[in-house]
Amino acid sequence: MGKKTKIALAIAAASAAVWAGTKAVAKPQKREDKDVLSFTRPIVLAHHGGAHLAPEHSMLAFEKAVQYGVDGFKVDVRLTKDEEIILFHDASTERLTGVSSSVKDLTLAELRELNIGENFECLEGNYPYKNEQVEVVTLRELLETFPEKVVYIDIKDAPDTYEGSLMPSKLWRLLEELQATNRVIVSSNYSEQADRFNLYAQNRVALGAGDADITKAYTSFTSQFGHLFNPKVDVFEVPLKSNVMNFDSPKFIKFLSDLNCHVLYTEINDLVTMSRLVRSGATGIITDRPDIAETLLKKYVNV
Repeated sequence: MGKKTKIALAIAAASAAVWAGTKAVAKPQKREDKDVLSFTRPIVLAHHGGAHLAPEHSMLAFEKAVQYGVDGFKVDVRLTKDEEIILFHDASTERLTGVSSSVKDLTLAELRELNIGENFECLEGNYPYKNEQVEVVTLRELLETFPEKVVYIDIKDAPDTYEGSLMPSKLWRLLEELQATNRVIVSSNYSEQADRFNLYAQNRVALGAGDADITKAYTSFTSQFGHLFNPKVDVFEVPLKSNVMNFDSPKFIKFLSDLNCHVLYTEINDLVTMSRLVRSGATGIITDRPDIAETLLKKYVNV
């Protein structure tokens, strides 16, 4: 036996010993149950209210989505100049309104002078709201208008900005005031924002995974040391694939489900994929097409 072979075998043996040792002592901590995640069937959340059917984050979109029976909404939030929490994805208003301004530099009143339906192109290829006034919606208005719906809230302001530094505390106070803590999920691409929010919430609100949480979970899943993974969030909102990470796997769903974590697949807009994912064990889907998802809901609603 050559020297290199002996070294390789020694390394393999050492690795196996480490794995066996950690496997014997590891006790992964499951996430505690949250009321908002107590569904007994797959759920459907309308992405930005159903962004392919009406202007995103508009009351028009939310009302239309409700007509198709969705369980709730996935929304993005930002802070205005006068510190109102509004539903808005971009840092700039340009894509939606044609007016180039930063959300953080405008008050709620100033934002409501803009038409967020200006550039919305409907499925038929025309622009039905170009000459109408479609206004920005606040998170307060959404929660008060649809008190029975689940709302997945994604904080878009970065933690190192003034707006981002204020958002976790302001969001917590709003949810507490409206007694909405048991029907929301709070997340951010910046995992630090969910951590900051949880300093106020103290695990009383379901938390969604940030980019760092998702990467850590997937790396653990694909390694030999998945048994060492202890999640700090309750929900993983993922696409089918991102770069080299392929989330489209029943095994990935089970890996997280065993830790009482839930998987929501985002921006799924065809019925075949929706059905396949829920058969694989996904908690639900987030879609721009609640009209298509209605068929899926009707299949499970009476189960």
